[in-house]
Amino acid sequence: MHVEHVDFISVPVTDMQRSTAWYRDTLGLPQTGEGGFPEFELGDNAFLYLIDPTALGGAFTHPNGAPIALRVADVAAAREELEGRGVAFVDETYDSGVCHMAPFADPDGNRFMLHRRYAP
Repeated sequence: MHVEHVDFISVPVTDMQRSTAWYRDTLGLPQTGEGGFPEFELGDNAFLYLIDPTALGGAFTHPNGAPIALRVADVAAAREELEGRGVAFVDETYDSGVCHMAPFADPDGNRFMLHRRYAP
């Protein structure tokens, strides 16, 4: 199988209105779709799609625990900007020896991280 492109990543939420505002206003992601399942642009290759599992007959059982890495130009600067908007990071910025990573979560506990690889 050859995957051509990532179309979207689904993120479960419990309060669509709160989450839409958080992703749009706090993270500053461009909102590209509205309605029952809002969609946000993630750079040039993917979209984040908010989904309320109860609207599809399911239940919110747990947030995404594996972080979605959001590549930014400067992790420290992006972290400072988001902290200024009220985002609480779940740990210190980590230097792996090849990249910087700063983990945080949305209001429902879905994990994300700011990420920037600086070495080959």
